[in-house]
Amino acid sequence: MSEMFCFQCQQTAGGSGCVRTGVCGKQPETANLQDSLVCRLIRLAELCEEQNQHPKEVTRLLADGLFTTLTNVNFDNEAIRAFMERVEQQLHRLGGFAAGEDPGWLWQGETDTVSLRSTLLFGLKGMAAYAHHAMNLGYEEAEVSAWFYKGLTALRQEHSIEEWLALIMEFGQVNFHCMALLDRANTETFGHPVPTRVNTDIKRGPFIVVSGHDLEDLRQLLEQTAGTGINVYTHCEMLPAHGYPGLKKYPQLAGNFGTAWQSQQREFENIPAPVLFTTNCLMPPRPSYADRVYTTSVVGYEGLRHIGADDQGRKDFSPLIRQALELGGYETDQSMSGINGGHMLTTGFAHDAVLRQAPQIIEAIRNGAIRHIFLVGGCDGAHPGRNYYTEFVKRTPMDSLVLTLACGKYRFNDLDLGEINRIPRILDVGQCNDAYSAVRIALALADAFQCTVNDLPLTLVLSWYEQKAVCILLSLLALGVKNIYLGPTLPAFLSETVVKTLVDAYGLQPITDPQQDLDAIFHRG
Repeated sequence: MSEMFCFQCQQTAGGSGCVRTGVCGKQPETANLQDSLVCRLIRLAELCEEQNQHPKEVTRLLADGLFTTLTNVNFDNEAIRAFMERVEQQLHRLGGFAAGEDPGWLWQGETDTVSLRSTLLFGLKGMAAYAHHAMNLGYEEAEVSAWFYKGLTALRQEHSIEEWLALIMEFGQVNFHCMALLDRANTETFGHPVPTRVNTDIKRGPFIVVSGHDLEDLRQLLEQTAGTGINVYTHCEMLPAHGYPGLKKYPQLAGNFGTAWQSQQREFENIPAPVLFTTNCLMPPRPSYADRVYTTSVVGYEGLRHIGADDQGRKDFSPLIRQALELGGYETDQSMSGINGGHMLTTGFAHDAVLRQAPQIIEAIRNGAIRHIFLVGGCDGAHPGRNYYTEFVKRTPMDSLVLTLACGKYRFNDLDLGEINRIPRILDVGQCNDAYSAVRIALALADAFQCTVNDLPLTLVLSWYEQKAVCILLSLLALGVKNIYLGPTLPAFLSETVVKTLVDAYGLQPITDPQQDLDAIFHRG
């Protein structure tokens, strides 16, 4: 009998499932606690559906609870138990109770049913992350909130394969609305991103590194470090923060430290500075730097210092500030680079910035200066096959643009591929949730050429690792986007039947070799 079961991330053991310990470092007790939390969230959603009510505090509990169980978010058993207690208290308030059921039913049953149930659950976990960020900025939408109740309730119900697929496609549409909601929350709060060049070198003196995705946490830290002499550096998915006017106005937002999340154990090893994790992408910290790592929000790991929020959502980051000043940073400027040796990154090409240049892009496509557009992005990871994305981008023709987003861009975002008519060939759209921006750009181009997105000279080459990538993929499929290349492997939770259905209906295909895939895209024999 297995001690645990988890196959929600791309690097799951043996490409089938972690049964003794998670490849991510998650232990069996943690995995089982997370599954128990999911079951309690399902019961809470069912009770609210029975009573035909969606209380705001329950919606927040559902979203944050699901987010807690997403890959590389929370490894702290006591924190998970405390969250379960909050769910149980809410159940009692509504006249229900938490049944002591075996959560193993989530992963048991007929193969295709388990596959489709898991796909919907993992999609919900991804959407929960985006809803969490929007809620942090005070933005909610009834349709998105209602779907947490509908989706969680559906997980325990019986459905035919066709009904499961219909639910999943409906979810994909709702998740697209959630990403649009978060885009509105971010841009109305911090302004529309503008193209910005970001240095990878680190200045002398005290500094703090901020990882994750939460822009509001970063803003509060920037407010509190003003005038202290401390520089703040983004890490991983925080890089796009440099493009937002409401954040880049702080002079101490000095640059970007390191690359993608999977390199943190090496990159954080000896830095004389504290690190703040605002969301997922936390790996079990090595003892050599664990005393310098802080978590906040739903992120947790036993022994790390956690920064909580007050009733107004305000956080006191003074412990980080004190430690940054005590450590003092580097004595001299440090030269650091991306994985390809580059020292300058560019970000801020979200939909507003790109669509301002749409006439140039449209004209360049019409006159042949731009022959093709690639969207190469998604989650990064430690899988050996991920150098595919570096090689693919290097081999893209000089008359093509490369849109990118999420942390997968660190495989190539320090490359200088030149420009086409003053338009950089690599355009960083933003974080993973900014897939919404990429779709907005594609829809605008399709409208300009009076065709569908699938008729554009556009190819999506995506990498995935965790559940936020899953919900983005489901949104793209729900929008009818076809012929997506996906890697480095197909999800273990997709059964043969489900894969065949997606291949037949949407042309979804696994990546192979960079040159082979490019030859197929351009129909070269």
